[in-house]
Amino acid sequence: MPSLSKSTSSPRLHRDSSDAERRLREAEERLREAIEDLHRRNAAHGPYPPCDHGPDESCAAHAIGNLCQSFLLSYGVRVGIGILLRAFKLAKGKSYSSLLDLKQLVSEKDLIVREEACRVGLLFGGFTGSYHALRCFLRKFRRKETPINAFLAGSVAGLSVLALDDSNRRRTLALYLLARVAQSAYNSAKSKNKFHLWGSHWRHGDALLFALACAQVMYSFIMRPESLPKAYQDFIQKTGPVAAPIYKAVKETCRGGPVDIASLSAFLSRSGKLDSVKLEEFPSIIPCSIVHPGTNSCLAQNAKAASATFRKTFPLYFSLTFVPYVVLHLQKFMDAPARTCWLALRDAVRSTTFLSAFVGIFQGVICIHRKVSTRDHKLVYWIAGGMSALSVLLEKKSRRAELALYVLPRAGDSLWYILVNHHLLPNIKNAEVALFCACMGGVMYFLEHEPDTMAPFLRGLIRRFLASRISNPGRPSNRSASYTYLQTLDAIKMPKLQESREVEASPSQEYNLESIPGL
Repeated sequence: MPSLSKSTSSPRLHRDSSDAERRLREAEERLREAIEDLHRRNAAHGPYPPCDHGPDESCAAHAIGNLCQSFLLSYGVRVGIGILLRAFKLAKGKSYSSLLDLKQLVSEKDLIVREEACRVGLLFGGFTGSYHALRCFLRKFRRKETPINAFLAGSVAGLSVLALDDSNRRRTLALYLLARVAQSAYNSAKSKNKFHLWGSHWRHGDALLFALACAQVMYSFIMRPESLPKAYQDFIQKTGPVAAPIYKAVKETCRGGPVDIASLSAFLSRSGKLDSVKLEEFPSIIPCSIVHPGTNSCLAQNAKAASATFRKTFPLYFSLTFVPYVVLHLQKFMDAPARTCWLALRDAVRSTTFLSAFVGIFQGVICIHRKVSTRDHKLVYWIAGGMSALSVLLEKKSRRAELALYVLPRAGDSLWYILVNHHLLPNIKNAEVALFCACMGGVMYFLEHEPDTMAPFLRGLIRRFLASRISNPGRPSNRSASYTYLQTLDAIKMPKLQESREVEASPSQEYNLESIPGL
């Protein structure tokens, strides 16, 4: 009998506890609805959406702090690259003792980077500071947080590009960002099954894009050099093995114009090959004996060109690789300096090998054309640029798309110039500034609301320079107490709901008297 009375009282206790839990859940649900309704009313009539910074920091202090941090970071990167290149130059001249002389290493007479570094710092710092200030202002002015805020703040902050006084550099940056925005927009549409570009699933689609961009760039360098920025022309000229008078003669030959025999004669005279070469004012093609007068073997010339390119460009690539490794990832460098140096050296060797192969292939295609044809054509140099781009396969897969999107703006810049020169596009003053601002608005929208659509390299770089809570997404620290209570309530409620579902799913197993052994 005692056991029976105990067993009959158990269901009653269970019903009482179940009723109590049910009433508690109903009370919690009503409280939750009341708090959410209060938040909705506050969002419509009262407080502003919380800012990214903490409650103990003002919006102005937050913006100024980010401005200074980004300025110093970008300034340090540019100066560091300049100092390292200066050190390579001193070492190349076998002036090893000068490496310890700070006057020769960092003097403004030889290291002319102060103005450029300041402009780069103002570009990045000005954008970061103004972006954070505008984000806080728009939250308070519009009293809501929407994707439009990120776009507007990024667009207006993009005016910091005016820190660069060279319109060619501004146009190059604008076209680079345009390519990035197009990439993110396409990835976004593709992820939502709204648009799919034919061929985007190809394994080497990035190499194909790089080849098309390089074809346009190399064609422009030979046939329309004025369409490329002066610094880019100088880089290609110094990297390649062919002298400037030869390129000019090739251009005039393809156009059917007269060749400057005086400049060619002066060049061949310096090379000691003037007597062995016959010059014509209207040649059908510039032969290999003039293109590379130093050797009669095209194969030897190509190998020599590749090795010379490696020696000339390795200091540059090592500087561009090592300095960002140290400045942007200082903690990793401090933890493992040897590994950081090894990674920088490995990546620099790989990138330099890629560029050396590019030069060798381009030179080889030109020589092969002269072996099989007696007439030159400008299309040959477009094809040579595309074929030489196959050397990008030496690079890591993750780097190929970055290289393609780096060269693509150069090709677009050249094409833009040619179309404007042919009066097919209007020449709008400061159009590159407007394009840069619009693209920065798009970039910041994708960064905050669809970050997975962006390239990891660009996403990480912008987050590093923004140096805010966008860089480390997490729950803002200035939430109200009611918001915190709601989060805690959800955390408590989920296990209880799961437990109650398990109880309801198997009531007979727990409370059926016949299931208890001995009864």
